[in-house]
Amino acid sequence: MGSEVQAEPKWEGKTSAELKTSPPQEVWPFLADFCNLHRIFPGVETCSQVEGVPGQPGLIRYCAGPATDNDETTVKWVKEKLIAVDPIKRCLSYEVVDSNMGFKSYVATIQVVPVKNNDEEGCVIEWSFVCDPMEGWRGEDFRSYVEATIQGMAKKIEDALLSSSTSAAV
Repeated sequence: MGSEVQAEPKWEGKTSAELKTSPPQEVWPFLADFCNLHRIFPGVETCSQVEGVPGQPGLIRYCAGPATDNDETTVKWVKEKLIAVDPIKRCLSYEVVDSNMGFKSYVATIQVVPVKNNDEEGCVIEWSFVCDPMEGWRGEDFRSYVEATIQGMAKKIEDALLSSSTSAAV
C-alpha cells in the first residue's frame, strides 16, 4: 500500500503588457539581456551570470532580492537557465533550475510582439508559463503576481526608453 499523492495539475498562465509607443526592436534588448533582469524586474536587486555564454541557451543567471514575510526580511533567490532564444521572433524561454521560493518545475516564454496603434509602432510583451503548484501559493495568486510583474517590467522599460530618448534629444 503506497501512499500515492494525487498530483495537482500544472499551473499555466499567459499575460501581456502593451507598450503603445515603444517599438519592438527597442524593447527586445531589455529582455534579451538575460543577466540584467534587475534593471527591469520589480523587486530584483541582483542579477548576474553564473555560467554559460551570454545570449546562448545554457546560460544560467542568479537573481535575488529582499522579501518581507511576517515582518522579517529575507533574501529570495532563483537560478534560471536560458533554454531557447530567437532574436528574429524576439522570443526567449527559460526554466528555474534552483531557488528558495518553492519552484519545483517552472518554464516561461517571453515574446515581444509588434502592434500598430494609429500609425504609432508599439509592442506587446507576452509572458506565458507552466509550473508545478508552489507551496504557500494559490494558483490565482501566482498568476496575479506574474500579471503585476509584467506590468511593472513594461513601465520600467518604457521609462528607460523615455529617459534615453529625452537625453538623446538634449
